[in-house]
Amino acid sequence: MLEFEAEVARYISAQETGGSVDEDATHSIVLEDLINQVLLSQGAREMGLVAEAPLIRERLQRVIDNAGGEALFERWLEENLYTHAGFEKALARSIEAAWMRDQILAAVPERGEQVHARQILLYNPEDAAQVLADLRTGTEFATLAAIYDPITGGDLGWFPRGYLIDPDLEEAAFELQPGEFSEVIETDIGYHILQVIERDPARQLEPEARLIWQEQALRDWIEMQRNQAQIETFIS
Repeated sequence: MLEFEAEVARYISAQETGGSVDEDATHSIVLEDLINQVLLSQGAREMGLVAEAPLIRERLQRVIDNAGGEALFERWLEENLYTHAGFEKALARSIEAAWMRDQILAAVPERGEQVHARQILLYNPEDAAQVLADLRTGTEFATLAAIYDPITGGDLGWFPRGYLIDPDLEEAAFELQPGEFSEVIETDIGYHILQVIERDPARQLEPEARLIWQEQALRDWIEMQRNQAQIETFIS
C-alpha cells in the first residue's frame, strides 16, 4: 500500500464516528499534512539535522516500550497499516520535522510593538452614530465604555499586530495615538469604536500573543517553502 493511501486509511480510522466520510476533504487534509511534513524535514536537513540510525533506533525502542513490547508493537503496526520500513521512514521524517518546527517557533521574538486599547461595542448603526457624536462633543470614552460594558469597561488589554481577528480593527488600533478614538468600524459582530490608551514599541508578549505569532511564523515558513519548491503529486 502506498504511503499516502495508508495515511488516508489511518486518518479515516482515527476520525471514524459512524457517519459518512468526505473522501475529497480527507485526501486534501492528508496530502497537505504530508507535504508540510516533507518540507519541514527537508528544511531540517538543509540546516544540518538528519535523523541518523542511532536516534531512530532509540525513538523506535521508546515506541515499542510504550506499546507494551515487541508483540503488541507488531500488532499495532499491522492494525495501522505500517511496514517496519515505512514506520521507520515516517519516524525519521517526524523527528526532523519536529526539530525544524521548534527552530521556527524559537526564532519568534518575545517582544514587539503593542497597543493597550479599549472599545465600545454596539449592535446597531444608530447607537454607534450617537456614541460617536457624544465622544466628539467631549464625553469621556471611559464613561461611555463602562455603560456598554460594566464588567471590563471595554478594556481589550495589550496586544500586538496579528492578534485581533478583524484586520480593520487592528489597522485602526495601530494608527491611533494614546487618547485618540476611531470612527465606527463595522465587523461581523457589531459596530466598534476603539480608543488607544497606551503604546509600547517593544513590550513583552503575553504567552497567548506569542503563540499566535509563532503559529503565523510557521504558516509563513511553510508557504514560502511551497512557493520555492517544485511539488508534484501522483494521486489518482
